[in-house]
Amino acid sequence: MSLVYILNGPNLNLLGRRQPEIYGYDTLADVEEECRNAAGLHGMDIRFHQSNAEFQIIDWIHAAREEAQGIIINPAAFTHTSVAILDALNTFEGHVLEVHISNVHKRESFRHHSYVSMRADGVIAGFGTQGYVLAVERMGKLLAN
Repeated sequence: MSLVYILNGPNLNLLGRRQPEIYGYDTLADVEEECRNAAGLHGMDIRFHQSNAEFQIIDWIHAAREEAQGIIINPAAFTHTSVAILDALNTFEGHVLEVHISNVHKRESFRHHSYVSMRADGVIAGFGTQGYVLAVERMGKLLAN
């Protein structure tokens, strides 16, 4: 069974309560449940994490190097600022998919740049929390090949 880390950045712990007009009403627990269901259909196990601390996300990426075949990451605000997360992802040899709930390209101009995209094998943006399930399904195909 393949292992995939699903990593979530700052403020996503408030999903469903923070700016629902942008991010919707699903909670992070709802997203995790949907991801677990989708992963099971593709023979994958997941480790689902969220942190507001950049160093914690980097530590999880380092842990994934030892045991996971893929990383799905919604770096949230770290998308636009964290060279450190990019550097950590560059040490990971498996597949990396980047997810954004909103369409970052329709938002403020500073959100148009992503350091993580420089490493990601694919980016899913603007599909709401369904983007996570799409990423899990894509990861399942990538790992099956």
